Amino acid sequence: MKKETNAPVCEVEIVDGKKVEKAKEKIADTDQVLEMADIFKLLGELTRLKIVLVLLNSELCVCDLAAAMDANVSTVSHQLRLLRNAKLVKYRKEGKMVFYSIDDNHINDAIKKIKEHTEE
Repeated sequence: MKKETNAPVCEVEIVDGKKVEKAKEKIADTDQVLEMADIFKLLGELTRLKIVLVLLNSELCVCDLAAAMDANVSTVSHQLRLLRNAKLVKYRKEGKMVFYSIDDNHINDAIKKIKEHTEE
């Protein structure tokens, strides 16, 4: 991603009241905005993002996740707990095994869109 040193800004300050009101509506629900920020914070950590990327297309047990990421089970398990608490991933038990997957298609779609964006 190319970084600019200085972002271009307006040379005069003219405020469009209608546009400002529409913009304020998008951030009016503070609880929702905070929840969104929390999700971005969770996904901003490399191990958790890797877990979500690995789970995009398949359900995996903790051991398989750890092996795929070259991480230890304890680390992966801790990160899965955080993702589960945020309802980003879910699990199911089958005998002595626990399998994780993405909790819903919204997260799946969002991650895929971000991945597509980075590939452009």
